[in-house]
Amino acid sequence: MRKGRRPSVKGQKTITGARLSEPESKKKKKLVDIHQALNVDPVDVETLRRSAISEGGLLTDEIRRKVWPKLLNVNVYNLPPKPGRDIREGHKDYNQVLMDVQRSLRRFPHGMRREERGVLQEQLINVILYVLQRNRQLHYYQGYHDIVVTVLLVVGERLAIALMEILSSHHLRDFMDPTMDSTKHILNYLMPILEKVHPELHGFMQRSEVGTIFALSWLITWYGHVLSKFRHTVRLYDFFLASHPLMPVYIAAAIVLHREKEVLRCDCDMASVHQLLSKIPQDLPYEVLIVQAEELFSHYPPQELAKQAALQLRKSIAISTFQDFQMATSRQRPDAVLRKQFQEKPRPPPANAEAATPLVAANQLVKMAVWGLTATLGAAAFAVVNSAVEWAPEFVSQLFP
Repeated sequence: MRKGRRPSVKGQKTITGARLSEPESKKKKKLVDIHQALNVDPVDVETLRRSAISEGGLLTDEIRRKVWPKLLNVNVYNLPPKPGRDIREGHKDYNQVLMDVQRSLRRFPHGMRREERGVLQEQLINVILYVLQRNRQLHYYQGYHDIVVTVLLVVGERLAIALMEILSSHHLRDFMDPTMDSTKHILNYLMPILEKVHPELHGFMQRSEVGTIFALSWLITWYGHVLSKFRHTVRLYDFFLASHPLMPVYIAAAIVLHREKEVLRCDCDMASVHQLLSKIPQDLPYEVLIVQAEELFSHYPPQELAKQAALQLRKSIAISTFQDFQMATSRQRPDAVLRKQFQEKPRPPPANAEAATPLVAANQLVKMAVWGLTATLGAAAFAVVNSAVEWAPEFVSQLFP
C-alpha cells in the first residue's frame, strides 16, 4: 500500500456525507420494503415472505407483530375475545398442559420477575386450551406449548390465539393428529434428503440404526425447545412462517450435514450417534443453515422425495393444503383499510376497554414484560424500540399509549 493513500473500506457506502455500513444499508432497505409491502393494497405478501427469509429475518419483534399476521392471513382487527377462566373447566388436556407450562420456565426471558412470568404462564395455558376447544379436530401434544410460548412472547395473548389457530390447522396440522403416525411420516422426509446430498453420511447413519427420533423435538417445537437464545428461535420462526410446512425438516437436514465430520468420527452405533445429534450446538451459523435449507428444498422438493416408497403410504394434511393457504394470503388488505373498516363497523359498546382494542400487545401485561426485558437487556432493548419508533411510530404508540 502506498504511503499517504487512504485504504478503501469495503462494504461501506457514502450517503449524504455520512458512511453507512453495508449491513446497515441492507437493514434500512429491508425496513422500507416491509413498510411499503404492508401498506400497498392488496398487501405484498411475497415481499414480506422474502424479507422474513432473507438474512436477519424480520429484525425486531415490533416488526414481527405487523408481519406475522400477514404471513398467516390474520386480521388483527378481528381477533378472538380474551379467554375466560371457564376455559379450563372440564378440559381433557388441562392437567397435561398445566404440567408442561410449569416446566417451561427457561423459555421466559432471563431476569423477568416471578409475578410477570406467572401472568404469562396463565396466558399460555389459556391460549392453548382456547385453540383446542375451538378446533376439536386438533389434539394436544407435548412440545406444542414450546411453539405457543414463542408466539405469545412476541405478539401477546389475543393475537397469539389467532395465529396459533391458523398454524395449528396448517403448518403444525400433522403433529396434531390423535396418533404419532403423521408425525413419523414428516420425519421420514429427513433421510432421503441426506441420502441424495451425502450418501456416505446417510450410509453411516443407516448402519448405526439411529433413525430420525433425534430430530423429533426439533420439528414438533420448531426448535423452540432445543435453542437457548430467543433471538435464534424467532429468527427460525420468521423463516418457517414464510416457507413450506416441511422447511423445519430441511433445516434438520442442513444441521446434520453441517455436523457431518462430527457424526462420521463418532462410534457407529445408535446410542453414540443419537447422543451427538440430539444435542444441538448453540453456536450454529443459522443464516448459513437457512440458505442451505432453501437450496436443499429447491433441489429436492417434497414432491420428489415423496416418490420414495416409505413416503407414499400416507398423505400430509399440511402439505396438501399449503398451496391453497398461500393463495389465500395474497388477497389481504393493509391494516389502514382494516382499521377503517373496524372503526366504521356498527357494534355494541364493549363490556370493557380491552374488548375494543384490536392488538393485545397494548395491554398492561405486555408493557410489564417489555419493561422486564428492557431492564434485562439494557441498551440492546432500547435500540430495538428506537428502530421501531423510526420504522413505525404509530404502531409503537399503540403499544405504549
